[in-house]
Amino acid sequence: MQQQAKEESSYETNHGVGRNTSTDQRKEKLLVKLCHAEQILQALDSYRQEGIFTDVVLAMDGQEFPCHRATLSANSAYFRAMFAGGLREGRQSVVNLQKISASTMGLVLDHMYGRNVVICEDNVEGLLELSSLLQISTLQAACMDFLEDQLHPSNCLGIKKFADTFSIPFLVEKSKRLILDGFVEVSRHEEFLDLEAGELAEFLADEQLAVLKEEVVFEAAMRWVRHDATTRKGALRDLLEHVRLPLLDPCYFVEKVETDELIRESKECLPLLREARKGYLLGTEVGSPWSRPRRFMELAEMIVVIGGCDKKGLLKLPFVEMFHPASGQWKPLSTMPGYTKSEFAACTLKNDVYVSGGHVSSNDVWRLSPKLNAWLKVACLKKSRWRHRMAALQGKIYAVGGYDGFDRLASVECYDSFCNIWTDVAPLVEAISSAAVASCLGHLYVIGGAVDDSANTDKVQRYDPVTNQWSLRSPAPFNQRCLNAVTLNNLIYVVGGLLNTVFCYDPQKDTWSEVASLPGPLESCGVAVCAGKVYILGGRDENGEGTEKVFVFDVDKGKVEPQLPLQRCTSYHGCVTILRHMTR
Repeated sequence: MQQQAKEESSYETNHGVGRNTSTDQRKEKLLVKLCHAEQILQALDSYRQEGIFTDVVLAMDGQEFPCHRATLSANSAYFRAMFAGGLREGRQSVVNLQKISASTMGLVLDHMYGRNVVICEDNVEGLLELSSLLQISTLQAACMDFLEDQLHPSNCLGIKKFADTFSIPFLVEKSKRLILDGFVEVSRHEEFLDLEAGELAEFLADEQLAVLKEEVVFEAAMRWVRHDATTRKGALRDLLEHVRLPLLDPCYFVEKVETDELIRESKECLPLLREARKGYLLGTEVGSPWSRPRRFMELAEMIVVIGGCDKKGLLKLPFVEMFHPASGQWKPLSTMPGYTKSEFAACTLKNDVYVSGGHVSSNDVWRLSPKLNAWLKVACLKKSRWRHRMAALQGKIYAVGGYDGFDRLASVECYDSFCNIWTDVAPLVEAISSAAVASCLGHLYVIGGAVDDSANTDKVQRYDPVTNQWSLRSPAPFNQRCLNAVTLNNLIYVVGGLLNTVFCYDPQKDTWSEVASLPGPLESCGVAVCAGKVYILGGRDENGEGTEKVFVFDVDKGKVEPQLPLQRCTSYHGCVTILRHMTR
């Protein structure tokens, strides 16, 4: 046994068993190859310096560089194509290169011949431009890495422009991200003042612009204009169009915007100012990009879920809760008064939440002030309503249709918050309850609904507040009740009615389309617009049971995706969107 062990030990020693000799040998061979390659490059570089074995001269900018065709071709696809492709220049002993800096070419040749090249701010643009032309990938990559490391709010605009010129997508994207994320600091540097008007407008319009207050955006735009007011005041209107004026503090708007001399002199800006004033007085439409808070603002859009029924539809829920989709956080608000209501109507006006009706004999109307987190009773409806709808239009609230315990209602009431009074307006063409109601482009739209206990309608009724008249539009492609609707980007989206499809109505074209599918049929669900998307919250399924599921419909992608669920199963609830300060 001892003799066998000695033999095995001798075998391991002789054959390298027990140590990683193969790895060590590979490293040694690799090191030898690298040293050999470096020696060859060093020798070629010394030949270049002494003019030995050189077979071509590169001439530019009054200087000549003797080189080796093989070395140039090994480094550059441009020279490889020149010398091997039968071009006239490839056969010449002297190749003249136009519009190329001799100093930059000297650095590029140093790189080709294995010398260390120091990339710095003064030479990186020239090196990247020439290495791109000559198709030297290693030098291109080194220049890109240098530019990426140098990115700073003071130079990101210039680097983005340079990356655009040389089609470097990752550097374009990284520069743009820094511009948007650091807009406040970027706008204070000299490069910002050299932007083209179209470039600046593109940044101001970007949804990802990170600012705490819209005042920062306005001041940056005006700083750019005033840098060369004579030339740039013509672009003022296009820039202000992308400043979300309704989000400015009203006092700031009066003191800084309306009194600005350049703005006052611009007739093109007057419609924007009028529209902003209208928003301050009458409230802005939910879902309008012009009034939507930007990312990281102190203001944020939040969804308020009001009351409703439990899973079996037996218990009336008192809860009022606020949901911030971006963070997934819920916050309780003041409990709804008279919470034994169900199938009431809810809407927002000037960022206050209004709730009306809720059972056969109820004409109460309550207003929730998010600032005070308190419910205040306002003027009662002239008629008790149940299963009706409310919507805000041009600074007033309209209570539409409903059920009084005997009949469906055609009557419509209009609320003036300044006078705290409800008045009758023209009745509906057809009496309905549980319809979808939405305002869009200065009109009120009433879609579908129940005409009696067993029959529904597909009619679309439109109200014109100017003429105080109702008219019929193209019928809906469904015949349902327990529907809900919201407006986004001048389109009306309808869900509910135990449909598993999201429908879209275009008021300008008077056309209908199916835009997305839901995982299953829903009715009496909540629907709200938040951050440019349509949220569908809760509701009842085909078995008559309430659900806690939440879905979001991305109108740009045309997709419905599940979200974090509600706090509890809820149906027949109110669902609206408000603006809320994140710090409160």
